[in-house]
Amino acid sequence: MFRDLFVTKPVLSAAEEAASGEVTLRRALTARHLIMLGIGAVIGAGIFVLTGQAAAVHAGPAVVLSFVFAGVACAFAGLCYAEFASMLPVSGSAYSYSYATLGEFVAWFIGWMLVLEYLFAASTVAVGWSGYLNSLLVDYNLALPAALSSAPLTLVGGSFQLTGAIINLPAVLIVAAISCLCYVGITQSAFVNSIVVAIKLVVILMFVGFSLRYVDPANWHPFIPAAQGDGHFGWDGVFRGASVVFFAYIGFDAVSTAAQECKNPQRDMPIGILGSLVVCTILYIIVSGVLTGMLPYLQLNTAHPVTTALDAYPSLRWLKEIVAIGAIAGLSSVILVMLMGQPRIFYTMSRDGLLPKLFGKVHPKFQTPYVGTVIVGIVAATLAGLFPIGVLGDLVSMGTLLAFATVCVGVLVLRYSRPDLARPFRVPAVWVICPLGALACLFLFGRSFIDNWKWMSAWIALGLLVYFLYGYRNSRLRRR
Repeated sequence: MFRDLFVTKPVLSAAEEAASGEVTLRRALTARHLIMLGIGAVIGAGIFVLTGQAAAVHAGPAVVLSFVFAGVACAFAGLCYAEFASMLPVSGSAYSYSYATLGEFVAWFIGWMLVLEYLFAASTVAVGWSGYLNSLLVDYNLALPAALSSAPLTLVGGSFQLTGAIINLPAVLIVAAISCLCYVGITQSAFVNSIVVAIKLVVILMFVGFSLRYVDPANWHPFIPAAQGDGHFGWDGVFRGASVVFFAYIGFDAVSTAAQECKNPQRDMPIGILGSLVVCTILYIIVSGVLTGMLPYLQLNTAHPVTTALDAYPSLRWLKEIVAIGAIAGLSSVILVMLMGQPRIFYTMSRDGLLPKLFGKVHPKFQTPYVGTVIVGIVAATLAGLFPIGVLGDLVSMGTLLAFATVCVGVLVLRYSRPDLARPFRVPAVWVICPLGALACLFLFGRSFIDNWKWMSAWIALGLLVYFLYGYRNSRLRRR
């Protein structure tokens, strides 16, 4: 049995998989679409929500360094993703790459972590979306009561407590609306995403341009606040902040879930992954610097830190509404990409027999994994309506970090075991970059695990239960 757990799936080309005669996903995306998808997923919660939390609770003004450290770890992982995506143009992302290199059990484990990454990410961002929407509605005296716009559960001292709220209704509604769009088709989703990305990039550049004159360098001192222990400030806080803002980078790997719907994946996937990562890292560093320069970092721990900073300057309040609209649009595109990614991972796992066949059903007209899209939408809406952003965000980062570390290891394994495979894109200095990428991701994972070991352990235990009760018995690879 132990040997069976680590059986690897043969590396097949997308053309061979497509020739199976089954209804498959539609190839409609170009490099431009992929870069926009990456920016659509990356630029969102990191700037509009998590920057304030990471600065106020963990890193202070040194949240800029947190973004740099997280960006370096992502750059290493991004190079590895680019090699895999050009070589294996399938929709399963890190799950498919692990199946071809490290075996079925590792692939299942990573697939289960990707559920955290995409499903919980959509819910997390939907909570932030709700916060910005209500912030905008306050100016028009249309804000929803707290009972209908906040989570009924909160985490206090490691256990959940009731807040008195009923449900975060706006978060539920945005997930439902975007799930309907994902149901209709990949082309429509990519088109809407491109429009939304253009809007939020303009808004971010406006915020930086008009806010620079209000930056007070005194707010950057001390740049690294004195350590208070347990991940609060000091260098320990900077690294803890990096594990928090790592959530902001998950979009570039979501690009790889669309590989099977890309016209020329060998060329376009590396461009989409690395291009979106470079653009977003630069924007994050600039915005976090401006934000902490405008307002003392302790005042930024809100659900909408950018508009909180603008509120402090009456002459900038005209920009507040524009930023709120840009944030709402930006967070919408993040939710869109996450809700596109998760059903496609379920689709691939189902075709391998590790999940029930219904997750692998493709709509005869829209050519989308429609059953998975509906199920993911329902679960994501439920999570968004009930849980606060902090709990969901940490779990997302942890699942993402494990997936990234596995991809880094997988590239090394496949370079050794299958040196003959065609690699349109190759990781430079592979024996340096891959180990550094894996170690950096595991280090940041450990910083998050200290605070969330209970919830992460429960999630892993649930995944093992599902695998051994269903996946192990129904694996198509083992049957063959």
